[in-house]
Amino acid sequence: MNPHYVSIFGRILLVVSLTILSFWFLYHLSHLIYPFIIAFILSLMINPFVNLLENRLRFPRSLAILTTLLLLFCSVAGILVLLFTEIVAGAEYLAKSVPQNFTHLVLYIEQFLGEQIIPLYNKLSSFFNSLENEQQIAMMTNIQNVGDTLSETVGTFIQRFLQSIPIVFTWLPNAATFFIFSLLATFFISKDLNKLKGKINKVFPPKVKKSLRTIVIELKFALTGFLKAQLTLISITTIIVLIGLLILRIDYAITIALIVGFVDLLPYLGTGVILVPWALYSFLSGNNALGIGLLVLYVVVAVQRQIMEPKVLSSSIGIDPLATLIAVFIGFQLFGFFGLIIGPTSLVLFNTIHKVGVFHHLLAFILDNKKKI
Repeated sequence: MNPHYVSIFGRILLVVSLTILSFWFLYHLSHLIYPFIIAFILSLMINPFVNLLENRLRFPRSLAILTTLLLLFCSVAGILVLLFTEIVAGAEYLAKSVPQNFTHLVLYIEQFLGEQIIPLYNKLSSFFNSLENEQQIAMMTNIQNVGDTLSETVGTFIQRFLQSIPIVFTWLPNAATFFIFSLLATFFISKDLNKLKGKINKVFPPKVKKSLRTIVIELKFALTGFLKAQLTLISITTIIVLIGLLILRIDYAITIALIVGFVDLLPYLGTGVILVPWALYSFLSGNNALGIGLLVLYVVVAVQRQIMEPKVLSSSIGIDPLATLIAVFIGFQLFGFFGLIIGPTSLVLFNTIHKVGVFHHLLAFILDNKKKI
């Protein structure tokens, strides 16, 4: 066998093995240090503002970091308080209106049962009695099988739901611990970020430093671009829903629009979780105009989301719309909700690695062609 091909095969095996081992190691390591990964990303995001306070306003770096974190915390808390206030006001309105609407719904169901279901039952009963004994047994067996399947499905759902309640409560202490560790890690990483950059500059050669700097810049651009894109999409959805609700003359339209905009983050479900059941309830309660209006509003929101999401994401993170859509779908299938971030970020990382020539150097290493390096 040609020794050159044996060498190429060995180098391919080495590259593939090291790549798989690196991904395996990083995947398991991320489960242990994910608060610090988030803290590092947060430190990079707040670093420009920290530098501004430190250099322009002559703040000590520790005070600049504390001030930035405090402003960030106050901003998030203020937004949450605003949303909570709107939700409470809307809940008070619903608490007054829902019982009355529910009474109307019950009356409508009673009327529907009396006029439609009972006559239909009588017809089916007459039809069933006219069948032969074997046909009746076969029909009853099928009905029993459907009932058993339905009861098993509902029972499993209720069981899983009840089992998930303790998990939620046990998650709260972990969330508090995660928040505290991330906050402390953000402070210490931000404090020593410039020293850390200096140490990295000393360890790596200039070419590697240039490549790493390009990767970090591209990833930062992708992360901020993705967050900006999601904020843009949610804002568009909220505005469309708000306009639609105002046209339909719905009370507390702002509160409902904010809730629908937040729910729009849910993959596959989105605004349909609220608008579709609301429309069905409107039809059942006899308010057909409102039901049609809500369904039209849902279709408008869903269509604009499908059209705008690939374009907004691609313009925000600098990737082709089709590639972005594929990355979002694969990321969600593999990692769930967080895959919506991991997918586009991985695509940007792959594109950046290609730009800095990593694949070119790997190919040169595999072919043992030193002129290409």
